[in-house]
Amino acid sequence: MRKIREVLRLSHSLLLSRRAVAASLDISRDAVGDYLLRAANARLTWPLPEDINDEQLERLLYPVEPTTRARRPEPNWADIHREMQLPGATLQQLHSEYLRDHPDGMQRSNFCALYRKWCRGLKSYLRQSHQAGDKVFVDYAGPTVAIHDAASGSVQRAQIFVGVLGASNYCYAEAHWSQKLPDWIAAHVRMLEFFGGVPNAIVCDNLKSGVTRPSLTEPLINDSYQNFAQHYGTTILPARSRHPKDKSKVEGHVLIVERWILFRLRRRVFTSLSELNDAIRELLVDLNGRPFQKLPGSRASAFASLDRPHLRSLPATPYEYVEFRRARVGMDKMVTVAGRLYSVPAKFVSQVVDVRVTAGAVEVLFGGRRVASHAQTPGIEPVIDPAHLTPAEHAYGLWSPDRELQWAAEIGPQTTSFVEQRLTASGGKTAGYRLGLGMRKLSAEFGTDRLEAACAKAISNGATSVSSLRAILVHRLDTFDGSVTEANFVHENLRGPEHYH
Repeated sequence: MRKIREVLRLSHSLLLSRRAVAASLDISRDAVGDYLLRAANARLTWPLPEDINDEQLERLLYPVEPTTRARRPEPNWADIHREMQLPGATLQQLHSEYLRDHPDGMQRSNFCALYRKWCRGLKSYLRQSHQAGDKVFVDYAGPTVAIHDAASGSVQRAQIFVGVLGASNYCYAEAHWSQKLPDWIAAHVRMLEFFGGVPNAIVCDNLKSGVTRPSLTEPLINDSYQNFAQHYGTTILPARSRHPKDKSKVEGHVLIVERWILFRLRRRVFTSLSELNDAIRELLVDLNGRPFQKLPGSRASAFASLDRPHLRSLPATPYEYVEFRRARVGMDKMVTVAGRLYSVPAKFVSQVVDVRVTAGAVEVLFGGRRVASHAQTPGIEPVIDPAHLTPAEHAYGLWSPDRELQWAAEIGPQTTSFVEQRLTASGGKTAGYRLGLGMRKLSAEFGTDRLEAACAKAISNGATSVSSLRAILVHRLDTFDGSVTEANFVHENLRGPEHYH
């Protein structure tokens, strides 16, 4: 699914460059430019109308067009650039090698022009300049802090999260148990609350919790982390692998936190995470209030005059932690989330769907639309929405022995007694459900009065199955009272009772 909606939001709402949008959404700059151009041609404005979904948006921007001639293949310009740095290399020679691999490729003039255009996009190293309210840099400190459990005597190590604003160097730090996704995002939420606002971008390391697939040009952001950024109206800009200068601001402040906070706490013994965070907050006030060595003021005063006025307001609604997963709907119309089954409409069987998991709900999405929603409840039994069941499945799911006994009581006491005996003997839901179907079929076929009489006959004769009950009704044994009438006439072929005595 193309990320059209997010491109429009970041470009029009946050006024980000195409490069920043491309880095945040794991797409190329050409794709960002194509989306924006198509949106302009379609006369779409931001925000989009509320009634337009992802499929309609894609059809507006990508109408069906007649097949055109394929574009001639381009080489990897980065490889060409590396080859040009070798002694004796010329564009003419490299173009000849290109034509050997692509005989129908571009001509040399176009080849040279496109290479020079690509080279103009290269930039030399410059010292970073940070605008007020623009970026916050986040990372973890190397050292951890021991938390002692007084009851068991065990020791756990707490991770130290560090965040710093680019313009003012205003710093935030906290301790939590792990670097996993829930702790990672929760630390970001508390950091933004500490700052009292939201910057334009968050620059992070390639931590697995934040970046699913590191890449020099197209990093893939974790879906939950991207959802967090969308809620706060910011963007995620991962640093390049093995390029610490991309986040040199936080690299330096990790060292400052280690020196001015962790080192000063080295002799203290902490028995809880909250106790450690209280100590960090006290020293954090001191760190942000320390005067600069070569500049007037402190981090706190620089924050008040630079970053704070330019941060955007926090959202009116609090952030709810969300995890996104991919799952395939099984033939039983269920998806598995954390070892538990959740139902989905039958038309999505065998389809790959997105699952949105929050603290209170599990939502199933297909094509950007919600197709199923379930409340989070304790337990491991399957969660089934009755609306997802066929009529037969719905009847089976709602079946209970009490329902069968109530139906039998409406016919008569003999039917109730027969059903009671059979339910006790079967002892299972499937057998009881089939018993109810068989009894209702006999009632519809022969009538309730005859069924009541047949049940009485079956009980007196010790018959215990629905098939025996059917035999009684078919042979009309329910109407036979069991009396024998002696012949009252004389016939030459009848010998009489005296013959047997």
